[in-house]
Amino acid sequence: MPAMPVPCDTPPPVPDAASLREAALAHLARFATTEHGLEQALLRRLRRWAQRAERAGTAMDAIETTVSALRPVVDRIVRDMAGLGAVDDAAFARSRSRGLTRSGRSRRAVAMHLSQRGVDAPVLEAAMDEALGERADDNARDHELGAALVLARKRRLGPFRRPDAPSPDPLAHQKALAVFARNGFGRDVAENALAMDPDEAEDRVLMLKSS
Repeated sequence: MPAMPVPCDTPPPVPDAASLREAALAHLARFATTEHGLEQALLRRLRRWAQRAERAGTAMDAIETTVSALRPVVDRIVRDMAGLGAVDDAAFARSRSRGLTRSGRSRRAVAMHLSQRGVDAPVLEAAMDEALGERADDNARDHELGAALVLARKRRLGPFRRPDAPSPDPLAHQKALAVFARNGFGRDVAENALAMDPDEAEDRVLMLKSS
């Protein structure tokens, strides 16, 4: 008969609604996040508890029963935090949209990032329209071009080429366009960014970062 595993740890305290709520508040005090992000943080806490409990020799069926019973508690805490305004997907999406755009992210890349963070599509679109302008208006086009110019400056492309750099040939131009395409920028935005006068390009970057 095989030997039973020897417990290697003191069994950890079983999580409850109060400790999970404290964990949620501590997480929100440190991080800007979404409802999905907060849910995942609390579920990771449960997984860590389960691992420690297993190492301490707690039966797996007891661990699974406890975790299953606490999942609705996690959902309720997330709803409560949203109701209190402690977590706000729309505000998160607006703030992150502005920040990512100023760092050189295209609208498409921003949308992908927010989707990966669990922001629902309708909330995502409304927040981006508010923060960056509706997709077809002048404000949105200015933000997109400004973001493309930030990327150009980072990559030393177009108006931000080094003074001693050789004039771009057709192959170099295509490579530059590919950089923009990989980052989610359309061809027209990329061409405008690459052809812009250096002084105007710098002004537009400064305007974007101060907006």
